[in-house]
Amino acid sequence: MTLPATMRMIELAGYGGPEVMRVVAAPLPVVRPGEVLVRVEAAGVNRPDVAQRQGTYPPPKDASPVLGLEVAGEVVALGEGVNDFVVGDRVCGLANGGGYAEFCAVPEGQLLPMPKGYDAVRAAALPETFFTVWANLFQMAGLTEGESVLIHGGSSGIGTTAIQLARAFGADVFTTAGSAEKCEACLRLGAKRAINYRDEDFLAVIKAETEGRGVDIVLDMIGAAYFEKNIAALAKDGCLSIIAFLGGAVAEKVNLGPIMMKRLTVTGSTMRPRTADEKRAIRDDLKDHVWPRLEKGDIAPVIHHVLPFAEVGNAHRLMEESGHIGKIVLTLDEGQQSA
Repeated sequence: MTLPATMRMIELAGYGGPEVMRVVAAPLPVVRPGEVLVRVEAAGVNRPDVAQRQGTYPPPKDASPVLGLEVAGEVVALGEGVNDFVVGDRVCGLANGGGYAEFCAVPEGQLLPMPKGYDAVRAAALPETFFTVWANLFQMAGLTEGESVLIHGGSSGIGTTAIQLARAFGADVFTTAGSAEKCEACLRLGAKRAINYRDEDFLAVIKAETEGRGVDIVLDMIGAAYFEKNIAALAKDGCLSIIAFLGGAVAEKVNLGPIMMKRLTVTGSTMRPRTADEKRAIRDDLKDHVWPRLEKGDIAPVIHHVLPFAEVGNAHRLMEESGHIGKIVLTLDEGQQSA
């Protein structure tokens, strides 16, 4: 196809609220060796996008400053050395930035074929959460069949993905959420017990449900506010995997004794600073172990709302209000705008 000279993209006029984002015309991204140019049909919205807009999560030096970490669409050009894809392939991928645009350059090792039967909206809801959950829950924390896991924020994009993946691989899932509606959604996805953290003490519930043993893994996006209770909720040889700090990054006067006495492991990671090789390894695992389950319908993205590209401000407001269950997606295809 003949590529246009310019594209629409979302520009930040500064740091601040959703109103700082605006649609502008800009040149297409330059495709570097090892990259694939994707004509974006849909882009996922994630909390790192919100943090970057607010000025608290700057992109790495070699990454695009444009918002957007996951895209789906069609391959339209190949950088030097690309072997896994050809022009015309339908793909989705984890971008290093630049996803809020009509065209996005994505490293080859971070692209996956769209699962069979998926359109761009459903495919765009996959990369960021599936890469994050697989890396933290399976590769780092080592979740295996027969183990138990407590997933905080079960109704979020990360949470709905983690619940399904943990259940699909044979784990017992406990989760927290902030309303009866969200807890019901978590149960439908396969959670054994959904804990409304506004009404219940999750530590007391975990102790009761596991007869005092605790869970093998806690996947946490709250941080400091939950740190000691997360440690108390773990069984011997358990692992606390921290992926965000929505409840603060600094925990004061923490008792480290239980970590030693119970031989616990505490891990933490963010996806964006990982190397290309690390992201490729996650991609390869997803392609081998998860994509077949998506194509069979064993697991599926939960999509809360789809908005047109120009309504990116409303998409960010939905994210910040935290009333959503699952993913928020922007579409650049006028025919795919739906709730």
